Amino acid sequence: MRHRLYAFAFLLALLGAPVWAQPDGNTVATSAQLDAVRPVADKLVFYSRPVFSFRGTLLGVSSRDRVTRAHTRIRDQLAIPGAHLVSLKADAIGIQVQIDGATSFVVTVEDLDPAREETLEQAAQRAAAALTLAIRESAESRSLETMTRALALAMAGTAMYGALVWLAARARRALASRLVALTHRHTAKLQVGGLALVHRERLASIVRMVLTLGYRIVFFLLALEWVSFVLRSFPFTRAWGESLNSFLISLAMPVITAAIGAVPEMMTALLIFYLAYLITQALERFLFNVQSGTVQLHWLDADVVAPTQRIAKVVVWLFALAMAYPYLPGSDTEAFKGLSVLVGLMLSMGASSLVGQAASGLILTYGRVFRKGEYVRLADHEGTVTEMGVFTTRIRTGLGEELTISNATILGGTTKNYSRTVPGAGFVLDTTVTIGYDTPWRQVHAMLIEAATRTEGVSMDSAPQVFQTALNDWYPVYRLVCHATPTEPRPRALLLSALHASIQDVFNTYGVQIMSPQYFEDPKDAKVVPPARWYPAPAVKPDGTQPQ
Repeated sequence: MRHRLYAFAFLLALLGAPVWAQPDGNTVATSAQLDAVRPVADKLVFYSRPVFSFRGTLLGVSSRDRVTRAHTRIRDQLAIPGAHLVSLKADAIGIQVQIDGATSFVVTVEDLDPAREETLEQAAQRAAAALTLAIRESAESRSLETMTRALALAMAGTAMYGALVWLAARARRALASRLVALTHRHTAKLQVGGLALVHRERLASIVRMVLTLGYRIVFFLLALEWVSFVLRSFPFTRAWGESLNSFLISLAMPVITAAIGAVPEMMTALLIFYLAYLITQALERFLFNVQSGTVQLHWLDADVVAPTQRIAKVVVWLFALAMAYPYLPGSDTEAFKGLSVLVGLMLSMGASSLVGQAASGLILTYGRVFRKGEYVRLADHEGTVTEMGVFTTRIRTGLGEELTISNATILGGTTKNYSRTVPGAGFVLDTTVTIGYDTPWRQVHAMLIEAATRTEGVSMDSAPQVFQTALNDWYPVYRLVCHATPTEPRPRALLLSALHASIQDVFNTYGVQIMSPQYFEDPKDAKVVPPARWYPAPAVKPDGTQPQ
């Protein structure tokens, strides 16, 4: 209801656009009349029909007074019964416009419009034709048959207008339902680097808004045409309807002319976009063959086919947009150039970090630093890689949390990959303990290996190994390294927790404390292990025997 009220308010404003004089001779100036090239004119309007514009004085009578006198004279002449035929008669001061032989007004040389470039005779003939039309419409307005026919036409036009508005509303609802369904179906395909370019509901809302805007434009055009038709049906308002119709035509013609002129360039742009579509389809088929193993490329692994396909599509479409830009309608206008400068400024100011993130993502992807499903340590975080995007990487820690880390942060730090040396879905499992020097290192090695073998999920295909990574002042540092079972993948956090529990159980079984000593002064007795105690249980000698 609100937009209908807006429509009628707009129509009322348009109805004020035509220029006419009231019967008392008052006129309304338009922008064309205020043009510096034309003299100021006073327009004679009879029965809503512009007849002639007076610009000069005649025998001391101003143009405004000439309009008033001419209007009064015509009204009086039409009140006299007769044929009311309009004729022209030339004399010394100009050309007289007469009704049934009696002069109504005179057209002089000073009244000529310089913009029309017409002679005095042509101007008088134009005034006579306009006056004849006004007289005929005045006579029609007094005919019952004519007014009845006009009323019937107006009612028929109103009924047709209502039907067209109803059909437009039904078409908008049907088209909105269809386009929203297509939007929901194809939005998921609009992704770059695993990130959705547009939100599905937001795009559907935009589609509805565009359809609503189109419907309102159609409604306004139908309303304007209906008002014009109704006004042209009645003699008194026919001039207003013709003026409104000519206004619509003058408004639409530049748009239609520009649209027709833009067809060749638009066809060129569409051809460029179509070629880009064909290229992306060919690339997609080729890369699918690479991923399936049909085509072998030594420089392109199957793991990076998906990001390569997305990057290739973006590059092709950006190149196509750059090529088609000069052929887009309005690309040479100042508004389009200003928009391009604004977009370029925004990109130069805000896209530096975005480009850095994207470059980091490309380096990580094509440098094969890690792959999806591998267990890695990124900065201070460990987890399984669940998604590799252009800008971010997601890992799942196994502790009920998923971390999103920017690719620039990953590239600027050290990455540890625990899955590269283990086939399948396994990964390296390692931990460190610090035991005092008074515990034989051979015993520590044996206990750590026994703890690894007791832990469910640790692979026995690769024997666990123990390394002494440091000899600190108070204790050596032992590092246990083993592999998780590839066929039974478990979260590394869960498996590491189980390994720590096994280490505690084994050390408690053999009476070795894990707590490291901290010395503040030299001990009374040296903390050394004699050779006789180098192989306490469960450690064994190199020959495989245990000491007595």
